[in-house]
Amino acid sequence: MIIAGLIGYPLKHSHSPELFRRIFKADNRHQYEYQVFELKNINELRSLIHHHPSLIGLNVTIPHKEKITAQLDAIDEQAEVVGAVNTISIKRSEENLFLKGYNTDIYGFEHLLHSCWVNITGALILGSGGASKAVSYILKQHNIPYLIVSRSNNKGDLNYLQLNHEILQDYPVVINCTPAGTYPKTNEMPPIPPALFSKQNFLIDLIYNPNETKLLKEARARGAQGLNGELMLEKQAKQAWEIWNKDLD
Repeated sequence: MIIAGLIGYPLKHSHSPELFRRIFKADNRHQYEYQVFELKNINELRSLIHHHPSLIGLNVTIPHKEKITAQLDAIDEQAEVVGAVNTISIKRSEENLFLKGYNTDIYGFEHLLHSCWVNITGALILGSGGASKAVSYILKQHNIPYLIVSRSNNKGDLNYLQLNHEILQDYPVVINCTPAGTYPKTNEMPPIPPALFSKQNFLIDLIYNPNETKLLKEARARGAQGLNGELMLEKQAKQAWEIWNKDLD
């Protein structure tokens, strides 16, 4: 059995195993399996890989997308520019282990962005972690003005207490890159006041479990349009599979 997998912590919310089962089935790769590896300490990465000699690649999620770069032998150019990795390819020889990092979130978010019918004149990015870096990279590529909103004053352009109606008019697309509201903590949401949303806004919530987060419900209740991150998940997974699959045949 050939294995691919996901590392992060916690991982009970992940849809990746079912998604990759469908990808493997569609490609007639019945000898492939996708496993979840809850990893609190990123320094245990190489030990994990050594203990699973049939492991060909890993997806990376919260909280390791940025810290994992120090564990890798090489990083793809886009991932290096972004400063975050969500996919690792694993190459083995008799004595060596070669790990290369990629960022397929970039590819996934670009597809998600193209699926929006709105003309994006400005965007607010909620959160400053690994997903936020992939999103800001794509917005830069498309010359879309954006501001990063963070709980910490030194990690973004604004903190949540500075948000007001004028800012959401100037930056009408709001992109949630935080994990707040992910299953099982579905009653949580980023501390953006729901009253700031209106029919002028479009919310892109990168969370896909649940299908509709509390933030998405609050925004829609005030007339905003919105969508979740399921398409981004699917597209980034397919690109990860292409990376792992390149040298297998």
